[in-house]
Amino acid sequence: MKKTYLIALSSFISFHTFSQKIINRDPQIEALVSQISSDSLKKFDEKLVSFGTRSTLSTSTDAKRGIGASRLWVLSKFQEFAKNSEGRMTAVLDTFTLQPDGRRIDKAIAMANVMATLKGTDPNDDRVFMVSGHIDSRVTDVMNRESAAPGANDDGSGTVAVIELARVMAKSKFPATIIFVVVSGEEQGLLGANYLAEKALKQNWNLEALLNNDIMGSNNSNETNIIDNTRLRIFSEGLPAFEMDKKVGAIRQYGAENDGKARQLARYVKETGERYVDNLEIVMIYRNDRFLRGGDHTPFVNRGFAAVRLSEMNENFLHQHQDLRIENGVEYGDLIKFMDFEYLRKNTCVNLASLANLAKSPSLPQDVILDVRGLGNSTNLNWKAPKSGKVKGYYVLMRETSMPYWQKKFFTTNLKISLPYSKDNYYFAVQSVSEEGNEGLPVLPRVGLRNAGE
Repeated sequence: MKKTYLIALSSFISFHTFSQKIINRDPQIEALVSQISSDSLKKFDEKLVSFGTRSTLSTSTDAKRGIGASRLWVLSKFQEFAKNSEGRMTAVLDTFTLQPDGRRIDKAIAMANVMATLKGTDPNDDRVFMVSGHIDSRVTDVMNRESAAPGANDDGSGTVAVIELARVMAKSKFPATIIFVVVSGEEQGLLGANYLAEKALKQNWNLEALLNNDIMGSNNSNETNIIDNTRLRIFSEGLPAFEMDKKVGAIRQYGAENDGKARQLARYVKETGERYVDNLEIVMIYRNDRFLRGGDHTPFVNRGFAAVRLSEMNENFLHQHQDLRIENGVEYGDLIKFMDFEYLRKNTCVNLASLANLAKSPSLPQDVILDVRGLGNSTNLNWKAPKSGKVKGYYVLMRETSMPYWQKKFFTTNLKISLPYSKDNYYFAVQSVSEEGNEGLPVLPRVGLRNAGE
């Protein structure tokens, strides 16, 4: 298959020397990225806004207004795209009912997540990769179910990104399964995401990654007055929320405080997204979410899944959770005129590149072991082949303990490697690589047994 090679120049701090880095883009993924359209995203967002309000508490029976009508419209788009998938894509409303909770639900309410599943082509590959946004919107009072709540950005941006991804990717074949989901009830307490995460856990889904998109389509902030559509934040936790008590001993012993599943996924999205999307830097934020706030990835993180949040670099709180009004010459409200659809296009492309690269990769290498039998300054790793996928070889990743990103990749076709770098000073991981060069998620090694007396 034809490959595209680009040359990027990297400067080293304080020294005006340069090294060349070859960027290898998969032609299929590059072609799919080019199909993401800012015009399409704008058209979808205009339709979402036309429903007046998408409050979780709003009507679910009106054909033209409210949360019910908007969910049915998203379902109709997924069903339309499914016609181009040769039967691989199916779309459903996943419904459930919630009772009053005395907080943000004041009466029994019919809930629904809108899901489109693009089934993987490899019957031996049970991996699932998911992308999400939330369809519900709100104004200042979260219990206000009647007032206009356009929600163009929060989270119209994430919702239309998911719709656009389904449109573009429905025609393609991937070994693993991709789920496109628009959840409800985020503003009332992550209700739809909690329901879906619990379902994934109980049904034992092999969910390897969730990319949650929330507030990702505006380029300017209030107060700081920063305008910037060249950076995108990705939030990830370093320590695992799930069964932390069982893992803390090993984390402390091996110094793995910065290497939880979510953090590894964030590194992967940064590398892959920047490979395919020009003029965009993905900024890793070392928090599960924004300060003292949360999003729909959190219920998945809390159940042990790798999940991250993607958000615009500079939030504008005048256009978020606000009644529509003008005060002292300042316009408040989440209106479509405050959107930057070219920025949203780039951010959507990051999702596509990451999902496609993951879904085309082989599954994870198995039983990755760091051999510590005997002292020495070399590092010996060994592993077993993945359960599914055609493997060209493996990347062994390496970084200094103080570095946020992987610094070096060593390619091998073997199931072991010996490197002249001390495990005292570096972290290591192993990735499976497909015949077309698509990398899977990195796997950190577990430690092999010591010899007696070492």
